[in-house]
Amino acid sequence: MQEKSVNILGIETSCDETAAAVVADGRTIKSSVIASQTKLHEKYGGVVPEIASRAHIEKIYPVIAEAIEQAETCEADIDAIAVANQPGLTVALVVGVTAAKTLAFTWEKPLI
Repeated sequence: MQEKSVNILGIETSCDETAAAVVADGRTIKSSVIASQTKLHEKYGGVVPEIASRAHIEKIYPVIAEAIEQAETCEADIDAIAVANQPGLTVALVVGVTAAKTLAFTWEKPLI
């Protein structure tokens, strides 16, 4: 009998990229989705925290949904949710942490 994989949904919003991935058993990357903000910040010569945060808000749930879809899995198969909470831009990190806490609560999954 084959054991079930442990699937972790990882979320990252520490600076100017919104990212999510599904990793199985701590070593197999089943999906990795990144929405870059490089072009958005280009005209400012660097990352503008408020703009980064607003872009994360727009992209976080579509990026998570795409990561789950690419992993060919579903909410029921996610065993835990991991999220970057430091270091990084506070206003950007808050978006990822809030999304992770919301999913952990609604899906009844541990937040790690």
